[in-house]
Amino acid sequence: MNAKFLHTPIRDEELAKLHIGDIFYLNGALITCRDDVHHRLIKQHKALPIDLAGGAIFHAGPIMKKSAKENGKYEVISIGPTTSMRMEKYEDVFIEKTGVKLIIGKGGMGEKTAEGCRRCQAIHAVFPGGCAVLAASRVEEVEKVEWLDLGMPEAMWVMRVQNFGPLLVSIDCRGNNLFANNKIIFNKKKEPVVAEICQHVDYLD
Repeated sequence: MNAKFLHTPIRDEELAKLHIGDIFYLNGALITCRDDVHHRLIKQHKALPIDLAGGAIFHAGPIMKKSAKENGKYEVISIGPTTSMRMEKYEDVFIEKTGVKLIIGKGGMGEKTAEGCRRCQAIHAVFPGGCAVLAASRVEEVEKVEWLDLGMPEAMWVMRVQNFGPLLVSIDCRGNNLFANNKIIFNKKKEPVVAEICQHVDYLD
């Protein structure tokens, strides 16, 4: 099977080819955006210093160090994904305001984000947890950093990535939600199993 790739700036017709459960890789620009960036844009109404239209963001708090090779440049030591559900209350508005096309994080997201993805033609994808060093190895260059006053984990790090992934589509641009669908399936399978166990297990009240 041939690997699938997205390249920034991301076009709607490329997103339309992806469905929940698909695995792909990203080439191009990737910007870290997590809790404080979302809060500044939506609650404090501050304009972002970076144009995210057609872009990709990563819910992540990286560990960076100043490069010994290039004055003023940074290198990524580790960049693991943050739990995306923490951004659920903001993400639909964030998508609409910024025009971002790809959100990457850990775990799934909820109904509001799924609706935002459907309405604005965006997707959410999962990067595997526990692979922060792998993610760092796919960063070719840290181009710049914005809002460093928020601290290293919350700042907007603008990175150039190559073959960044594997990324699993959890919400596609039609609003289909892999995690939500799986919960329904798993709960249906769980109910008869629990009922069977309860016939053979007793406990004190």
